[in-house]
Amino acid sequence: MVKFIIRRVGLMILTTLCLTLLVFFITNLYPNLEKLAKTQLNFRMSDDAVTSYLERNGYLRPTPVGYAQWLGVIPGYVSEPDKEGKITGRCKLPGVTMEDSPKYCGVLQGYWGYSTVFKEPALDILTKRLGLTGWLMLTVMLVMIPAALLLGIFSGMREGSKLDRTLSAFSITSTATPEYVSGIVFIAIFSSSAFGLKWFKGSATSAMDDITWVNFTLPVMTIALYGMGYIARMTRASMAEVMTSQYIRTARLKGVSFTSIVIKHALRNALIAPFTVIMLQFPWLLNGVVIVETIFNYKGFGWVLVQAASNNDIDLLLGCSVIAVIVVLVTQLISDIGYVVLNPRIRIN
Repeated sequence: MVKFIIRRVGLMILTTLCLTLLVFFITNLYPNLEKLAKTQLNFRMSDDAVTSYLERNGYLRPTPVGYAQWLGVIPGYVSEPDKEGKITGRCKLPGVTMEDSPKYCGVLQGYWGYSTVFKEPALDILTKRLGLTGWLMLTVMLVMIPAALLLGIFSGMREGSKLDRTLSAFSITSTATPEYVSGIVFIAIFSSSAFGLKWFKGSATSAMDDITWVNFTLPVMTIALYGMGYIARMTRASMAEVMTSQYIRTARLKGVSFTSIVIKHALRNALIAPFTVIMLQFPWLLNGVVIVETIFNYKGFGWVLVQAASNNDIDLLLGCSVIAVIVVLVTQLISDIGYVVLNPRIRIN
C-alpha cells in the first residue's frame, strides 16, 4: 500500500506539471497577451505600445523560461529601466528595491502571481473564494449523498416494482436536467412573483457573509438534484446485483429477516461501487459550481473562474487550474484507497 501511494503521488506530481504547463502555454498565447495589455491600458493602443507593455511585464519570455519562473525554480524576470529609471520584475515588492527583493518567487515559494482584475495577490483571492465554495460543496454533499443512497437502496431492494420504476424515473429526470435549467426553474417558482410563492427572497450573494435557509437553499438544491440521480442509479444497480447473490438467497432460506439481510449483508457490499462515484463528485462539484454560482451570483471559486477567463486574468487562471488539477488527482487517490479498504478481495501488487 505504501509503495502504491508513493507511485501515485509521483504520478500526480508529473500530471500536475504537464497540465499546468499546457494551461500556461494556452493562456500565454500572443492574442491573449495582446487582449490583456489592451484591457489594462487602452484598447486603441498601438502594436509597439502593446509589445513594450508585454516586455516590461515579462510576458514575452519563452514558454519554458516563463513556466519555470512561475513555478519558482529559476529567478524571476527583471526588466530594463524605463525612461524614468524604474525597474520592474516578477519578484519586485512594493516599496522595496530590486536588490532587496527575493530572486525566486513562484508557486513553490507561495507566490501565485497578481490578479489584474481584482488587484490582489491571486493566492489570497483563491483562498477566500475556495472557502466559500467549500461551504457550498459541504452542504450539497450532506444533502445529496444520503438522499441519493436512500433512493438507490430502496429502488434496488425491490427491483422491478412500482417503487423502483418511480424512483428510477426521478433519478433519470434529475440527471438529465442541467443546472442552468433547474436553477432558472427554481428561481421562477420559489423566488419570483410568477407563482406567488416567494419563499426564498434572499440573494445567494448574502450567503457569503451569513448562510441562512433563505439564501442558500436554491443553489444547494440545484446542484444536489443534478448529482443525486447519477449516484442513485449506481447504488440501485449495485444493490440489485447484491440482492440476487447466492449468500443473500442462503440467508433468506435460513429465515433471516429482510431488514437484517439488507443492513447486515447487502448494504456494505452494495456501497463499494457508489463510493467511487461519490468521491468523483468532488472534482465535478468544484468545476460544476461555475454555472450555479454565476446564476445565483454566489462569488466562490466558480464565479472567480468565470471572471478570470472572461477578463484574461492569466495568473488567476493558472491558480484555478492548479487547484482543479490537485482536487481531481487527490480525490482519485482517495477513491482508489477507499475501494481497496471496502473490498478486501482486491489486493495491490
